[in-house]
Amino acid sequence: MSDPIVTLATCAELPDLDADEQGLPDALRERGLEPRISVWNDPDVDWSQAGTVVVRSVRDYAAQREEFRAWARSIPRILNQAQVMDWNSDKHYLRELEARGLPVIPTVWLEPEQNLTKHQLHTRFPAYGDFVVKPAISSGGRGTGRYTAIDPNSRGEAIRHAMSELENGRPVMVQRYLDQIDRSGETSLIYLNGLASYQVEKDPMLHPSFRSTEEFHEEVVRSDATNSQEWRWGEQIREIVHGYIVDTCGRDELLLYNRVDIVRGGPKDAHEFYVLEVSLIDGSLYLSQNPTHLKKFADAIAMRVHW
Repeated sequence: MSDPIVTLATCAELPDLDADEQGLPDALRERGLEPRISVWNDPDVDWSQAGTVVVRSVRDYAAQREEFRAWARSIPRILNQAQVMDWNSDKHYLRELEARGLPVIPTVWLEPEQNLTKHQLHTRFPAYGDFVVKPAISSGGRGTGRYTAIDPNSRGEAIRHAMSELENGRPVMVQRYLDQIDRSGETSLIYLNGLASYQVEKDPMLHPSFRSTEEFHEEVVRSDATNSQEWRWGEQIREIVHGYIVDTCGRDELLLYNRVDIVRGGPKDAHEFYVLEVSLIDGSLYLSQNPTHLKKFADAIAMRVHW
């Protein structure tokens, strides 16, 4: 009897997976599975023979979102589920999570159909401090820029950045940049099959000189840590996310992987923490940072294959 097939979906840019995930095929073999790696939009792949499809290094999904959504819906067995990835592919989901009580960084949403002028963009940007401009549909930090509100040149760059995104039909997010990120970085909480698995601490990615680019940006992981307070926050987030999934999909869906990015609130902030992002598609799981991370993810995949 042949081993169950697990196909790891990637993009043409990373035909052998992201470097962080290249130990995954061997780990799956050790668990009695037959791993394959396929580019998600390769027309020569027969997805009916792909077994369980695990979405991983699909770094180009945002640029081809409609094609990616259609592809995901066509796969008989895909993790995470197509409907879940559908709503997670547009960061407007943060508005829904905020409405359910999650502390999200205050965000101004700019929509292409508003036909905003440069002056109107100027009035929607913060009056002080640093802020971030990024498309609502993006992957890996592409199209993200950090700017300074009181610097005329920086503010002008931000206006041009937002205008370029909007003119290309992409909704834009404008968020206050939290100084706390520069002091203590970010935390990613990783859940596998709905269970708290591990967390990593990350250096700040958006330095003051950072400007918008279409390049993919990797976070710099500083350490592996366990903090009960952050897991307590993570449980609040997980419960709200799953409540949202139930209402969106009509039933609860057990997520193979769920990465929640948070930052601690500062002494003057209204909340203990803020949610930066919930990654259910291609967000890094930091498998190479600690051997136990890879083992846990391979175990989680094996469990779902034999569910």
